Amino acid sequence: MDPVYFDNAATTPVDKEVLETMLPYFNSQFGNADAAHQIGRNCKVAVEDAREKVAKLLNAEPSEIIFTSGGTESDNAAIKGVFSALGPAGKTEIITSPIEHHAVTHPAEALKRQGAKIIYLKPNSDGVITAQQVKDAITDKTAIVSLMHVNNEIGSINPIKEIADVCKEAGVPFHSDTVQSIGKIPVDVKEIGLNMLSISAHKLYGPKGIGILYVKNGTPWIPWLQGGSQERRRRGGTSNVPGVVGLAKAMELSIENMDSNTGKFRKLRSSLLEGLKDKFPNQFVINGPENEGVPHILNIGFKSNTDQGLDGEMLLLNLDIEGICVSNGSACTSGATEPSHVLLEVAKNEALANSSIRISFGKQNNAEEVAFFLDKLEGVLDRMLKVAS
Repeated sequence: MDPVYFDNAATTPVDKEVLETMLPYFNSQFGNADAAHQIGRNCKVAVEDAREKVAKLLNAEPSEIIFTSGGTESDNAAIKGVFSALGPAGKTEIITSPIEHHAVTHPAEALKRQGAKIIYLKPNSDGVITAQQVKDAITDKTAIVSLMHVNNEIGSINPIKEIADVCKEAGVPFHSDTVQSIGKIPVDVKEIGLNMLSISAHKLYGPKGIGILYVKNGTPWIPWLQGGSQERRRRGGTSNVPGVVGLAKAMELSIENMDSNTGKFRKLRSSLLEGLKDKFPNQFVINGPENEGVPHILNIGFKSNTDQGLDGEMLLLNLDIEGICVSNGSACTSGATEPSHVLLEVAKNEALANSSIRISFGKQNNAEEVAFFLDKLEGVLDRMLKVAS
């Protein structure tokens, strides 16, 4: 059989309907959207139609939608843009958490050279930050609060409406990385009341290299990427017309099918957990929430008879050999494998953090793949535990 792909939190396959929507803008309608001629104007119309569609899906205004190259650019632009606007006025504190995506923590750390003070709020064992924590941390020097909606590694959900209420009361801009929540749980910018959010198309069956930064009208913000007059001078660069069109279609389909997809993810996750509890009752732990997170992400760590635990990188590679694609939070730097910064915060110990894998479901997955995974995992773990003992 084809490899079982359980790494949908990393990226998803482009939906066929999305691809069909994009194709004309690679050939017959290939123009630059800022050109004055007919083909250019046609592309401009496509971009603005997509902007209106996206705005409607988010309950935003079209003028509040900025197309970017993806979630990383959107996160950087949000944090650096607000800091550029408010930092010179003495608002130099950035409130975030240590389990944010590096697209948030790294630009925040980089702003230290410009005088920023980074305040990290510690998540609870499920990876959640409370509104009270934010309220307690905000001062008259706070420039921005940036906390993700759904954690990309463990699936925890932050109460962003309550956090937004706190920020609004304090007059502090609130940004949320919603890359893992769009199309999975409802996101209405007016109902939530946040100032900025980030979206990436390739997490919801759209193309790579295209994303959105929502900036509520009136938010203090200076464009981060300078260049031409595109995006109302808020983001220079030639419009990625196929990407923009594909993103809008992917969002539309994902939100239309959200309830049915969520039901499917719940069944797959429940089946997987039942199988894990049946085959490995005392051998695994769940990193993050067991029931209160999003259903498409499950992060599990495996125990062993040694203090070092299982080698998560080797577990991933062995599963790959068996035809199963999952991920873990490890990264190799100078030959040393280190656990994910997220898992180091929420896992019970470093050994479990190092022996963890993330399983993330997509709409193309099915129950047979879960059964296949459990069968192969049993053999892989048996071999690895024998070697480790």
